[in-house]
Amino acid sequence: MDSLTPTAPDVLEAQRRQARIDLAAAHRLAVLDDYHEAIDNHFTLLVPGRPGRFYLNEFGLHWNEVTASNIIEVAFDGTVVEGTGPADRSAICIHAPIHEATGAACVLHTHMPYATALSQLEDMTLEMTGQGALQFEGRIAYDYDYNGFAHEHAEGERMAALMGDKVVLMMANHGVVVIGDTVAQAYRRLYFLERSCRTQLFGMWTGQRRRFVAPEVLAKMRAEAATWKDPTMAMSGSDYYFAAMKRMLDRTQPDYAE
Repeated sequence: MDSLTPTAPDVLEAQRRQARIDLAAAHRLAVLDDYHEAIDNHFTLLVPGRPGRFYLNEFGLHWNEVTASNIIEVAFDGTVVEGTGPADRSAICIHAPIHEATGAACVLHTHMPYATALSQLEDMTLEMTGQGALQFEGRIAYDYDYNGFAHEHAEGERMAALMGDKVVLMMANHGVVVIGDTVAQAYRRLYFLERSCRTQLFGMWTGQRRRFVAPEVLAKMRAEAATWKDPTMAMSGSDYYFAAMKRMLDRTQPDYAE
């Protein structure tokens, strides 16, 4: 074998390094987008090649301080196996069951303002009134049973069961969970979810009747979304989006990747 050919451990280490960079980038973007609560909330990403473990932001750091190197590695039981900072208990209890039940690589939980404001309404349904919201049609689970802080695995297991095959969990009086196969996919979903909640609330504040997208158009878009792929594009829309956002961070906050 050519000595320059990467071995499996080399490939895994490169994947783990990239995973840390991407997760750190998501934290920095959450600060810029106002999706964070200083040191609270949590983003997690499965560790490549290490089943039952995920990367997590160290509790106590402001999200603007998160870097690729200070992210900790945590087992699903809450044991910190790499890194020195503490793991937030609610992060373990919410994220580990959702990772296990859904198989999602990335789980993002925030109290971002517009989605959380919608979660405080008696009816927190995301309406199909804006194009940005249409991608979530039939893909949101709603949890109307707020039970306080999630400090037990049973609470996370309950949330995971509610999610089923959905990619978003709207949590009454609390916030949201968004999942994805990659950080790029999950964060772009988070971005569009917040913008959709924002425009819905703006529309509701006018006091005027909202215009809903016709059911036949929704059905058409679902069918197209299931099969459509632009052959001229080298990456998915989520990957293009996240790459652009990381380039912005490279110019303004390059330490995120350290």
